[in-house]
Amino acid sequence: MLRSWYDWVIRMSEHPKALWTLAGVSFAESSFFPIPPDLMLIPMVIAQRAKAWLIAGVCTIASVVGGFFGYAIGFFLLETVGKWLLEFYGMSGGIAEFQEWYAKWGLWVILIKGATPIPYKLVTIASGAAHFDLLVFGLASLATRGARFFLVAALLYVYGEPIRGFIEKHLTLVTTAFVAVILAGFVAIRFL
Repeated sequence: MLRSWYDWVIRMSEHPKALWTLAGVSFAESSFFPIPPDLMLIPMVIAQRAKAWLIAGVCTIASVVGGFFGYAIGFFLLETVGKWLLEFYGMSGGIAEFQEWYAKWGLWVILIKGATPIPYKLVTIASGAAHFDLLVFGLASLATRGARFFLVAALLYVYGEPIRGFIEKHLTLVTTAFVAVILAGFVAIRFL
């Protein structure tokens, strides 16, 4: 089943609307959706290495725009949608303390957590809740998300065929490791 899913993702990554789908996933992941865009970014770059920079650019821009949506959730809808999302991700306690801490270290939070498996939507919602400077938030998001997605694209561009061969040969291991990294991000949020 895993092999058929992988083959389907590779086929879909070459679909004419694949960039739009990637943009939608990147936007949603930055504000509310739990699945990272890497699940589409990686197979898309593997399937179309010549478009690696375009794919990374679309992923970055959509992620930053989605980050502004997450910021708006934290800024305008913290008491409703924001609290529900924070509870869903296990971050509902101590919002006032977190806002004070975030006011002091916000830029570093954005820069560090934007490149890690810790769910970025939590950073975007927290930035809005803390009323963090919108321009700094946007520039930091662009820098950290761009660095993450362009690094992945660059590695796949340079080492695409060997990586594709490794993934296809060890699909279960790669999938398990990827899921473990995502889960580790959620666990880290619970205990940080």
